[in-house]
Amino acid sequence: MPRTITPKVNGTELHYVAAGTEGPPVLLLHGFPETWWTFHKLIPLLAATHRVYAVDLRGFGDSDNRSGAYDSKTSAEDLHELIEELNVGPLHLLGQDISGATVLRLAATYPEDVRSFTAIEMGLPGFGLEKLADITHGGTWHIGVLAAPGIPEMLLTGREREFLGQFAFPAMSATPGAITDTDIDEFRPHLLASRRLARSDRPLPVHAQ
Repeated sequence: MPRTITPKVNGTELHYVAAGTEGPPVLLLHGFPETWWTFHKLIPLLAATHRVYAVDLRGFGDSDNRSGAYDSKTSAEDLHELIEELNVGPLHLLGQDISGATVLRLAATYPEDVRSFTAIEMGLPGFGLEKLADITHGGTWHIGVLAAPGIPEMLLTGREREFLGQFAFPAMSATPGAITDTDIDEFRPHLLASRRLARSDRPLPVHAQ
């Protein structure tokens, strides 16, 4: 089983799990509406030949979600300081979905931290993310709803399992049944706790500032 650790970096506490004792380091960053658990099947496979670190982004999972900045610049600085704290750079960097702007900024700002860069289903501002959120031109409705102050709590409290199990994961998974009930149990408690849902302090880590 991975080791669970919560260090303090850049003024916040980042939760991550670590596995593997030898080989090149790998840093895994999840998407929405997820946590490090996204990679729980991948981690043991990588850990056979790599040192693996799967992080809960600032505001997600068991990482700190108190008031503060949640833009991609801040989140990228979190990761840079974590890499320095662990003394594991340069490393193989993998980012999925909502972590896209953060990991791209990390790679661009601190290239010395990154040995390789893998992007998965990554939406970036200026490169299609705006269209994805534009429901008047075929975009998806939930991005705006989840970013509207107070609306997610009003609509989804007590219905987190239905939202995840009947909409979010079926709509965004290519393989039916790939996300199990156990996975939903892992993600459900964190859905509305995320600072990136409906907060006034720039909730989504996609901003260019």
